Amino acid sequence: MRSGFLPLAMVALLLSIPVALHAKLAPAPLTGWEYRWGDSPLDAQGQPVWLNDTSDQWQPIDFPSNPAERNGQQHVWFRTFLPEGEWRDPVLYITSIDLIGQLYLNDELIYQYGEFDENGEGDFAGWPWHMVELPEGYAGQQLSVRVFSYYTDIGLWGEVHLTDRMGVLKQVIKDSAKDLTVSAFSLLLAMLAAIFALIGPDRRGFGAVALFASSSGLMLLAETPARQLLVEAALGWDILRAASYYMLPVAMGLLLSAWLDGAPRRWVSWLWKLHLAYLAGAIGLVFTDVISLSLTFPVFDLLLAITLPSMLVLALMRFQRLGIEQRLLVISFTLFAPLLFADMLVAHGFIAWRAIPLSYGSLGFTLAIAAVSLWHYRRTQQQLALANQTLEDKVALRTAELDHLVHKFEGLSLQDSLTGLSNRRHLDSLLEHEVQRAERQGTQLAVLMLDLDYFKRINDIFGHAAGDAVLVDIAEFLKSSFRTIDAVCRLGGEEFVVLLPGCSTSDASERVRMLMAALHEKHFHFEGKALGRITLSCGIAVYPDHARTADQLMQNADAALYQAKRAGRDRFVIWSG
Repeated sequence: MRSGFLPLAMVALLLSIPVALHAKLAPAPLTGWEYRWGDSPLDAQGQPVWLNDTSDQWQPIDFPSNPAERNGQQHVWFRTFLPEGEWRDPVLYITSIDLIGQLYLNDELIYQYGEFDENGEGDFAGWPWHMVELPEGYAGQQLSVRVFSYYTDIGLWGEVHLTDRMGVLKQVIKDSAKDLTVSAFSLLLAMLAAIFALIGPDRRGFGAVALFASSSGLMLLAETPARQLLVEAALGWDILRAASYYMLPVAMGLLLSAWLDGAPRRWVSWLWKLHLAYLAGAIGLVFTDVISLSLTFPVFDLLLAITLPSMLVLALMRFQRLGIEQRLLVISFTLFAPLLFADMLVAHGFIAWRAIPLSYGSLGFTLAIAAVSLWHYRRTQQQLALANQTLEDKVALRTAELDHLVHKFEGLSLQDSLTGLSNRRHLDSLLEHEVQRAERQGTQLAVLMLDLDYFKRINDIFGHAAGDAVLVDIAEFLKSSFRTIDAVCRLGGEEFVVLLPGCSTSDASERVRMLMAALHEKHFHFEGKALGRITLSCGIAVYPDHARTADQLMQNADAALYQAKRAGRDRFVIWSG
């Protein structure tokens, strides 16, 4: 009997067959099914008596799966009659059998999946799809299906139709393309995340990403129909699918516990450890032949139906306290969880069979967690770059004279006490250093002189406390608007200076234009009072285009700033001599 498995080399042949050849050979679902609980006795020749049974014990059923009133039954028979067809190479396609079965055409056994013992029972052999070759003259003949199952489902599952062999294989490849693509992408992402986990600072986060991406990628690979064209090992594929499927909540729990704190974090940690224990116990018992792999799925799904919503609720409890990237993770988790539930409900027959786009949900969630992790990695790298830049600046500064140590702390401080930005003293050193570096490297250096427009009105109307709050907000706004290597300094009062290493005049102009556009959209408030919008004026001077010394750059940028003020404010001017 044919098992329905093909070598991988057949794939190229299938893809070369014109679609038009099979356009008129549409699959024909089988209808008119009847069922009967129990197992047939055998006649003197060892043939099942029910193959020719005409009693009234047979009941009609829409689809040969899970008849009513099972009551612990593990044997069932189904039968129908095969329709006419014009297929060149007719086959019977079955998505899956729960758990093992035999197919008879009239009195002839034409297909068997699994091994039946003398009691008509057998062990779980996996859930492959089946392609059963039909002999000539099949039309109008009775098809009888004998099934044994100790699983929650009994009978056939998914689709059962009469079609053409090449049509089945082309459809298998077509249905597998999406899952194989997402699986390959997920496994590649898992490999990259594992590398980051080994060499990067956020090892725990990237380790969880690698675990989830590898689990989802292997699960999709083990579920895709094309797996049978790759390796003929149905039970092996299902063990891989089970292990990767059972690992998903472990990876989710690790991800969520990395973001949560307090009691929610402890609860999520307890839940993923519970799933890890189940994974180890279930797969261990399967390999030692204590239990059937098929029986581990219902228990896991029941556990998942409890723990997955619990994780989601715990995450949503902290939603308002999470950052934007953390909320993205929770939202992606919220969208992925229903797909897991839907797939679970279809698998256990609670809803009619249909294809669940689990690969899309897995891909979306994987991309979300990868984006969040990369964002944190980038932020860490920026902090390291800033630390390196500060270290370089400190090394470049001239050693102060001993008598300077007795000056007041405010005079020595390199940081503005209100805004936390570099102060005028630090600016002088940084600017001199950057000019020397630009000269050595033959690069450019842009200097932006910024001044808040009509700032005195805020102090006069709302008080100096409001003015100080605005200066702090502006400082944060400026820091977030420029690169890590750029230096944002407070010159004094409402004046700020920004140093842009490596920036040309056109680059600096574009950045100031974007800065002013973003500031136009920003509203300022203090103690519940709206302060309205605030604008600024800017003067730009660039080394070596406009000056070759630090002092001259500052003077030219300052002159350009006053030109912007005189021209009506809320604009920038490039120094032109």
